Amino acid sequence: MSEEGRPGGPGQIGAHAVARMGYGAMSVGEGPAEGAVALLRRAVELGVNHLDTASFYDDGEVNRRIRLALSPYPRDVVIVSKVGAVSTPGETPPLALAQKPADLRAAVERDLAQLAVDQVPVVNLRRADIGPGIIAEGDQVVDLDDQLAEMVALREEGKIGAIGLSNVDAATLTSALPAGIVCVQNAYSLLDRRREDVLQVCLNHGIAWVPFFPLGSGFAGFPKVADDDVVRRVAADVGATPAQVGLAWLLAHAPNTLLIPGTRSIGHLEENLAAGELSLSAEHMAQLDAIPGADLAGRDGVEAFRSADE
Repeated sequence: MSEEGRPGGPGQIGAHAVARMGYGAMSVGEGPAEGAVALLRRAVELGVNHLDTASFYDDGEVNRRIRLALSPYPRDVVIVSKVGAVSTPGETPPLALAQKPADLRAAVERDLAQLAVDQVPVVNLRRADIGPGIIAEGDQVVDLDDQLAEMVALREEGKIGAIGLSNVDAATLTSALPAGIVCVQNAYSLLDRRREDVLQVCLNHGIAWVPFFPLGSGFAGFPKVADDDVVRRVAADVGATPAQVGLAWLLAHAPNTLLIPGTRSIGHLEENLAAGELSLSAEHMAQLDAIPGADLAGRDGVEAFRSADE
């Protein structure tokens, strides 16, 4: 366990102190509830206190299982949710955009009910201007200022504690800064650094950077970090798995990085968290830095809303 008993060491998301290694709960809505409960409790036991979820994950089942596993919640657990989509069970993909201000409010209300909390500590606004995922069309093209006004109102009412953004470019993030943005979730990995400019804005303004697809994905257009030859050579040198090297690089690359890799396996959870203990030498970092960050602009698969079990 790292400094202050937190995997990956201490990090910050808004006013909350969190472990830099967190957990993305998207996949715990699948399979038996008993396994999900055991995994969530093990994560918290190991020092994870940053849990990422959304009311549209498995039509609320992810939130309900978090509640089943952890309520009453440990005081230091920080739940981060996401709005901007709604579950559509039985359809492909099983969700649709819900970008209007009233939709954002309704999603927060679902979070509050499903999680049985009075406030969601952080809520990310998932924009739909850029990929990956569905691009907004028609009445789902909503002005950023209108959305942020609703998010600020929810914060002032105490229903959310802080505002984040997901899937944004640097211009959108810069425009949103006056609303008080505490974190940004974007697709990003060692092999996909096309949003490095967004990361730089986050660094400049003390905003947490939370990559999704941190190890790539099985979906087209997202190369898998563990398959890269350089990553494999470094992993062999340091006695770690390629996935652990990919996660350790992200932590070392920027001090504001918080990771939320997801899995349905307790063994895999423990392996991911162990990446927070991996120290890469300057030589190994240089080798990894020299891998060209893939230019994947335009690869916007609808299925990318659903993450692989990394």
